[in-house]
Amino acid sequence: MPEQSLSGRVAVVTGAAGGIGSATAARLSRAGASVVLVDLDGEAAATFAAGLDGDAIGVQADVSREEDVERYMDAAVERFGRVDLHHLNAGIPGSPTALPDLAVEEFDRVIAVNMRGTFLGLRAAFRQYVLQGGGGAIAVTGSIASLRGSSDLLPYHASKHGVLGLMRNAAVYGGPLGVRVNAVAPGIVPTALFGSGSGPGGSADMVQRASTTPLRRAGTPDEIASVVAFLLSDDAAYITGEVVSIDGGASIVNSVRPSGGAGAWDTAELDARTAPRA
Repeated sequence: MPEQSLSGRVAVVTGAAGGIGSATAARLSRAGASVVLVDLDGEAAATFAAGLDGDAIGVQADVSREEDVERYMDAAVERFGRVDLHHLNAGIPGSPTALPDLAVEEFDRVIAVNMRGTFLGLRAAFRQYVLQGGGGAIAVTGSIASLRGSSDLLPYHASKHGVLGLMRNAAVYGGPLGVRVNAVAPGIVPTALFGSGSGPGGSADMVQRASTTPLRRAGTPDEIASVVAFLLSDDAAYITGEVVSIDGGASIVNSVRPSGGAGAWDTAELDARTAPRA
């Protein structure tokens, strides 16, 4: 994306204190946008904002709380006068608890952040666009989990499927208003959100699993951010309602063919780990 192509635009990025969110904030800042970095860790968001090249602020907020979403939007408008671009990225994975042992509280917590937070962010964006009398662009962070199922992380998968439903409805509503809404679906991108351990779900485990994708490696936050920045730019002016997979080809693989790893694992060991019997 050409530098300064977002000059004069104001962008809000949630979950911006690290990982994909901070990478997006940095990309948008380099492209000339003023950026509002929103995160539950407000101090980390403010610190990262202070290190960006362009004008930026950090705001502490819990995206699952209606009053917090209103507050970060108010802070953005108070500082910059308007908001043009949104990357609704904040999310949590939850624990890999097996379905029979999954607590309602755990399910509700993940849904609240990932799905309710996206809804509240979309609603706040559209309300601001109405006040401004103009359009804008929104990108939401889905996941490869938006497109496929798994034996674990049920609340995460459910929430990420729901995020795509929210995005598509918002895109249909927003089209006539000049508002574009799209999603990215990252594959395996190790970040601090998933921890650094070698056990299931840790970064070392993720790197190993990513080695079976067609590109044979994990992705980086900046590789996701580059696509988000494109979708928010005028270069994507005729794209709305789309999901862009950024997963090294993981979602295109036929897993029952040799090229997809068929027969390359011990199913008894796999089943014992993912679905233990009493």
